[in-house]
Amino acid sequence: MMLIRFGYLAVLWIFVLSAVSVIRSDMFGARAAREKAQKAPKRPKDKAPKVRRGDPTKVVLLEGANRGEEVSLDQAPILIGRGTDAAIRLDDDYASTRHARIARTDTQWYVEDLGSTNGTYVGSTRITQPTSISLGTQIRIGKTIMELRK
Repeated sequence: MMLIRFGYLAVLWIFVLSAVSVIRSDMFGARAAREKAQKAPKRPKDKAPKVRRGDPTKVVLLEGANRGEEVSLDQAPILIGRGTDAAIRLDDDYASTRHARIARTDTQWYVEDLGSTNGTYVGSTRITQPTSISLGTQIRIGKTIMELRK
């Protein structure tokens, strides 16, 4: 009987410690990533891809708590989330700390979900891999809707 009590107590403590670990990583995960990035050696930036006529220049938030906010795409890749290191910082309960990223290849803009809990949607489709986007494409994260504009 005593062995069962100790086993139950051990399982209970494992559960409590894992819950604390999850809460800690959600609250302080962005800080640890930022500190790691600051310690990394600086490397020279590659040349930015040449901006072509008709390419989007900004992200506009259409719906949500941050409605009306505009963010320039000059500093791509753009991190989106609730974390303090995000370029587009969302005040949305359904957004993760590091939710998604908007970036550019030589010829195309794309959005990538960074393993968020509630997902990233392009139009009405939940994305699971980097997805190309263009002018007017709507991206939804929780209750926030944004789109690329000229």
